[in-house]
Amino acid sequence: MSKLLNLITLLLAITLIAPAGAQSAPQSPDAPTTGIALKKPVFGGACRLCPWGAMAQAVKDAMQFNGYDVKICHNCNAAAAPVIVSEARVPPPYKVDPAVSVVMAPPNDPGLGPVDFGATAIQFLCQAYDGTGPYASHKPMTNLRLIANVDSRWFLIVAARADTGITDLSQVRQKKWPVRIFAPAGDPMVKAILAYYDLSPEAITAAGGYIGATFADRSNFDIIIHGGDLSSAPEWNVWYEVSQKFDLNYIELAAPLLAKLAQQPETALGTIPYGLLHGVERQIPTLVRNGTVVYTRADVPDSFAYDVAKSMDQHQDTLEWTNQNFFYDIHHVTKACDVPLHPGAAKYYREMGYMK
Repeated sequence: MSKLLNLITLLLAITLIAPAGAQSAPQSPDAPTTGIALKKPVFGGACRLCPWGAMAQAVKDAMQFNGYDVKICHNCNAAAAPVIVSEARVPPPYKVDPAVSVVMAPPNDPGLGPVDFGATAIQFLCQAYDGTGPYASHKPMTNLRLIANVDSRWFLIVAARADTGITDLSQVRQKKWPVRIFAPAGDPMVKAILAYYDLSPEAITAAGGYIGATFADRSNFDIIIHGGDLSSAPEWNVWYEVSQKFDLNYIELAAPLLAKLAQQPETALGTIPYGLLHGVERQIPTLVRNGTVVYTRADVPDSFAYDVAKSMDQHQDTLEWTNQNFFYDIHHVTKACDVPLHPGAAKYYREMGYMK
């Protein structure tokens, strides 16, 4: 018995004097595995073909130089994106995206905690902050804060298949009725365009026509009304596809209509340049929009927002070599409508002289 007691005493002594860190205790199953404090923040992105997914990868690549291991949520996308960030939600359950391969929209890593920051289109951030547009039924998300606004161009483009003979939307009832229109029928901008020419989704359907924007419709249309950032995102790459498959008449919308639509948030009058797509052989007045934003909440540490802003600026090449048309402009990076700049990001930009 005495020998047993001596052995126990010796083992206890060895345990007490063992060097710190020689053997870590098992981690609690409830202990966080992601988060800013661990330098493993969760980024709300989208599919790898999509602008927000490409931005997520660019931010991840840039921040690794400052010791961060950014975890990407590939399905924190669509209109829900600002809500996920604002409410610090965990990523939603995974669902297969029928528009892209699993490789391009993969399941998230297991155990991701609340989303700390993310990317979205500039108009979504502005509308979420104000509680307007798709967020009208949600209280204004005034805790959202901008970190960086990265240039990424978007054009409104309208075209008809050349074999229809349509060169103006006013000809639809006269020249080609019923008509098949590739466009998101519920989009307010699409509805406003149709209404200006005395058209509507209901009237088009009643006349035996069709309006919709499924992938099957891409080869079964007379007219396309669709915005485009001309990226590889499944909802935007329609223009690359149809402009190569079909001869198109690119249509200029009426100036009063364009002026009215340009009053929408973060939307302006602009021009489709020569050669942007196959068959564009003139400058075409249209609507344009600019900006993919990286944003967060007001409650994240200033040091973190500072590190994000610094990483993106010092490693702009991570933006240049994505599958998107991103461009870092020091004159635009600090601004996104009325959404405040996070104090940490503002500190960095002041140090760099990008803002006063």
